[in-house]
Amino acid sequence: MKKIRCAIYTRKSSEEGLEQEFNSLDAQYEACAAYISSQKAEGWVLLPERYDDSGRSGGTLERPGLQRLLTDIDLGAVDQILVYKIDRLTRSLADFAKMVERLDAAGTSFVSVTQSFNTATSMGRLTLNMLLSFAQFEREVTAERIRDKIAASKKKGLWMGATVPLGYAADGRSLKIAKPDADVIRTIFDLYLKHGNTRVVKEAVDALGLKTPVRTLISGRVKGGAQFSYGHIHYILTNPVYAGRIRDHAKVYPGQHPPLIEPEVWDGIQDQLRSDAAKDRTFTKRNRNGARASASPLAGRIFDQTRDRLTPSHSKTAKGRKLRYYVSHRLVRGTALRDPSGWRLPAPELEDKVADLVQRHLNQPEVRAGILVDAIADETAEIVTRLAELTATTDTATDANYLCLVLVHRIDIAPGKIRIALSAESLAAQLNIDPARINEDLMTTTSPFRLRKRGVETKLIIGDEPAEIDETLLLNIARANRYFDLVRSGKTFAEIAETEGVSKRRVQQLIELTFLAPDVIRAVREGRQPVGMTSDWLKRHAFSPIWTEQRDAFVTL
Repeated sequence: MKKIRCAIYTRKSSEEGLEQEFNSLDAQYEACAAYISSQKAEGWVLLPERYDDSGRSGGTLERPGLQRLLTDIDLGAVDQILVYKIDRLTRSLADFAKMVERLDAAGTSFVSVTQSFNTATSMGRLTLNMLLSFAQFEREVTAERIRDKIAASKKKGLWMGATVPLGYAADGRSLKIAKPDADVIRTIFDLYLKHGNTRVVKEAVDALGLKTPVRTLISGRVKGGAQFSYGHIHYILTNPVYAGRIRDHAKVYPGQHPPLIEPEVWDGIQDQLRSDAAKDRTFTKRNRNGARASASPLAGRIFDQTRDRLTPSHSKTAKGRKLRYYVSHRLVRGTALRDPSGWRLPAPELEDKVADLVQRHLNQPEVRAGILVDAIADETAEIVTRLAELTATTDTATDANYLCLVLVHRIDIAPGKIRIALSAESLAAQLNIDPARINEDLMTTTSPFRLRKRGVETKLIIGDEPAEIDETLLLNIARANRYFDLVRSGKTFAEIAETEGVSKRRVQQLIELTFLAPDVIRAVREGRQPVGMTSDWLKRHAFSPIWTEQRDAFVTL
C-alpha cells in the first residue's frame, strides 16, 4: 500500500495564551494527529516536522510556517495537508485559488478534520470555495467593525494613530504641542496670512531655512531634513488638526487636543484657498457673449450621495490626449482603493448629458408656462420666446451647452438617480427679469442615472435611454451553470476544462457565477445590473454567496 505523507498546519491569529503548557496550536495539532491515526489503514503517515504560525493573520500568505510547508510541498515531501479548520490555512478566496494551483502542480491535497471534505474530489473543492467565501466575509466584517470603532473614536475627538502631524507629539489618545516644530507650523500659517499665496509662502519658508523634521523610520531609514515642498505646505495649511479638530474621511469633528491655529483663522484660510483653486480652474476662452468660460463649468457644483464634492481632475493618454473627469474629493486625496463609494465620471459626457437634461426640462410646456410667478398672458408669451432662444441649438453645441450649464446651481448624484437644481438668479439674468418672480418649484429636475463600464471605458446613461445588455456577462453566467451541472454529475474541473477547450482556472473562475442572486441575474438579463458589475470585475474579485451581501456590495461598484 502506498504511504500518504501527511503534514499538519496550525495557526493562531494572536499570541495570547501561547505561553500555556497546552495552547491552541497544540490542540489543533492533536486533533489532526488523531485523524491521521484513524486513517492508518489507508496508508496515512504523520511527518515529524511541525508547521506552526502564531500571531499571524489568515488574510495573507506571508507566514513563516506556511512558507516552509509550501517549500516542502514543492520539493515533493508532502502528499496531504491537514488543518483543524479551513480558515486556519487561509481566509482569502483569492489566496486559496493561488494555493490550489500550487498544490495541484505537486499532486498534493488537503483535509479539514472538522469539516468533512477534502480537495481530492470535485465536490470537496466546490464546498471549500463556498466555505472560503464565508471565511472571507467574516474577515471583511471584522475589518468593518474595526473601522466603525475608529470612526466612533474620532467622532469623540480622539487621536487614533498614524503619523503624528508636525508640531504635535502623541499623548495617549490625544496630542500635545511639541516645540520647536509648533513654531514652524505657526510661521507657515502667518506667512500665508501675510501673502495669501502658497508659491510666495514656499519661497519665504526656503529663505528662512526651515526644513522638514528628521525622523527615523521603523526600517531604520532616516527621512527628512529637506526643504518643504508645495504639496507639504498645502497639506499643512489644509490639515484641520491644527485647528484642534480630527478628520475622518470627509467628516471633521472637534478634537480633544489644543489647537495651534485659532479655528476662525483656519476657516478663513480654507475659504481663501478654495477661492484661489476656483480661479486656477478657469482659462481665457470666451463664450459668444464675451463672458469668461471655465475648463470645468460644473466645478464645485456636483455632490455625491455622501455629500462629498466632485472636483475636476484629468489624466493623459499615451498619445498625450487630455481626459477630463469629475472625481469625488475623497478619492483625489488618495483613498480611491479604500472607498468604492466614490465617483469618477467622464467630464465632457457628463456636461453634455446635464446640458441636455436642462434643455429638456426648460422646454417642457408646463415649465415654460409657469416659470414666472403671477405672469400675465403677454409676459408668459415673452418668457416662452426667451426660453426657446436660450435652449436653441442653432449655435455651436459648445455655446448651447455652456448657456445651460451656467444655469446649474447644484447637482446631486447617487446610485440610480441624478438631481439638478437650477439657479433662479442665473435664469433671471438670462431672461432679464427679477429673480424674486422665478417659480422655485420648477427649478429642480430629477432623472434616472446609471453607469455602464466596458473595460476602462465608462458610459453614462441618464434619463430614458434604452438599457444596454451585457451579452458577455450573460453568456458567462450560462456557462457557469452548465459547468456546475457537470460538477454535480461527477466531472472534475480538469475534465470540464478539457471538454470545453478552456483552462481549469477559467472553469474555477466562472463556476462562482452560479451563486449570483436570482434578482441580480434577472437585472443582468434586463440590462440594469449594478454599476460596475462586469465579467472582468467578477473575475478579479471574490463576492459573498449571501444574496443580500451581494446586493450591498455591487451597488457601490
